[in-house]
Amino acid sequence: MATTSRGPRHFAVIGAGIAGITCARTLVQAGHSVTVFEKSPNLGGRMATRSTLFGSFDHGVQYFTVRDPRFAQALATVPGVCKPWSANAVRVLDTHGRVTEAPLPARESHWVPVPGMNELANRWARPLIAATQVELKTRVIRIEPDALEPKGWQLRTEAGDARHVYGGFEGVLLALPAPQAADLLESSDLSPKGSSRLAGVDVAPCWTLMLAFPNAMQPGLGTLGPQWNAARSTHHRIAWLARESSKPGREPMERWTVQASATWSREHLQDDPARVEAKMLKAFAEVTGIYATPAHTAVHRWRFAQTLKPLGQSHLWDAKSGIGACGDWCIGHRVEDAFVSGLELALAAV
Repeated sequence: MATTSRGPRHFAVIGAGIAGITCARTLVQAGHSVTVFEKSPNLGGRMATRSTLFGSFDHGVQYFTVRDPRFAQALATVPGVCKPWSANAVRVLDTHGRVTEAPLPARESHWVPVPGMNELANRWARPLIAATQVELKTRVIRIEPDALEPKGWQLRTEAGDARHVYGGFEGVLLALPAPQAADLLESSDLSPKGSSRLAGVDVAPCWTLMLAFPNAMQPGLGTLGPQWNAARSTHHRIAWLARESSKPGREPMERWTVQASATWSREHLQDDPARVEAKMLKAFAEVTGIYATPAHTAVHRWRFAQTLKPLGQSHLWDAKSGIGACGDWCIGHRVEDAFVSGLELALAAV
């Protein structure tokens, strides 16, 4: 169903995380037009930032590293957006109820966008937004042959109570978590080449806890708890902790983001949020020694967060149908994995 024309084409990109935005901007740079569809009101996917009265929380991705020169080149297009974060990370070991700290060896630089993790996607997407090529709060519910162009595709969408059909696409690229991509293809009665492999991808959920301690700002009190700013934990509930106020460009109020382990998150996926919050708060106190009552608490459930079993290649692309898929889950779970996947799908599609 894909067109044989090698001239400018119109692509639909479903999903506006790093993979989707990278894919879309690469297609535009190659001379094609795109329309990006995103079900949430914000860009960035798990490169997310939540604003509160107590300051912001990077409640999804915590930082990224740079290894691929293509990623470094892309970051250079938005100078000053990303800053190094001296995380001073330590490993927190939980043995027989005791918590000890063992410094991790020196590692590659950790980077964070300023003022929040979502800023990188926002900046990369500016030309797309200016050209009205991004449809936010718009969920794609079906992909089907175009009613007017037999060799093209159209998308049925819903935005609140409104329903709309967008047509004229010569390619449809899914930048969604693997299970969501598989569900959309199945509900659309489509099975492009390679799509059966989506079932083999395993992506774990993640519960995230956000805490604020404004009383720690009192003169002479300093920071609460440990002297490190980020840690990986072997506690059965907690996998990662970060002091948000230690990141560059953030508000100074003492704030922590705590992420549960993949195993615990999966076991408690359907738990009541209040119950999850209480259990994670207890674990946070056990790991950090901070028993003060936070002034602000909130939890967020990421249904698809960390890739446990990747696809094993950078993307899926069926040239005959003009349908492809990309995401960090193709090769891992890092931000750079999402970038590489979106880039290489776009290059394959053109």
